[in-house]
Parts: sequence; C-alpha cells; structure tokens
Amino acid sequence: QVRLVESGGGLVQPGGSLRLSCAASGSIFSVNAMGWYRQIPGKERELVAVIDKGGSTNYADSVKGRFTISRDNAKNTVSLQMNSLKPEDTAVYYCNAEVVHTSRSLYNHWGQGTQVTVSS
Repeated sequence: QVRLVESGGGLVQPGGSLRLSCAASGSIFSVNAMGWYRQIPGKERELVAVIDKGGSTNYADSVKGRFTISRDNAKNTVSLQMNSLKPEDTAVYYCNAEVVHTSRSLYNHWGQGTQVTVSS
C-alpha cells in the first residue's frame, strides 16, 4: 500500500507565500511524475504543476512565475512553493504521484487534500 501525506496549507493574505509538501510512503519501487492539482467546489480538479523524475516541470499558465515545484527523489517528496498568492488561488490542493509499487504494478495516487485560503 502507498500513501501520500500532504502538509502546509492554511490561510494567507494576498501577496503572501505558502509552501506545500507531500511525502509518499509504503511499498514503493520508484516514483515517476509527481504533481499538484487544485479544486474549487463545483469545478473540476485542475493541474497546477507537475515534475518528472528527471526534474522537468510544467505549470498552469495562471501560476507561472509565482509557483515553483520541486522534488527529492531519495525521499519521495514533492513540494510547491507558492509566492505572490492571489484570492483566486484559494482551493483544496491535492498531491498526485505515479508510483511503481514493489510488485512492479503502476498506480496513480492522490493525497487527502489541503486547504489553501488567500484572503485579507
């Protein structure tokens, strides 16, 4: 079994910063792409940023230049540094990882979600 555990959400004023972290643990052989998605009630979950095992990244246009995704392959962790936050960044943020289990089966996993609220 594999778990993704997120941390770092909270309330921040517009223009402020937050850092989200996610750790994958369990029966892991290797981790391919890792990423962050977000969802607002009544809307579909959307990609925020993704990073592959080699460090190549992709960002949603709405966060380019403000958010930075990084990972530690040795620890199976991924982080999202969010700067210059705007009220429209308010959402539940979910960690995602494509994990090769020790059984060599490939599964897509989600964290439980962490609330980010940007408000004055």
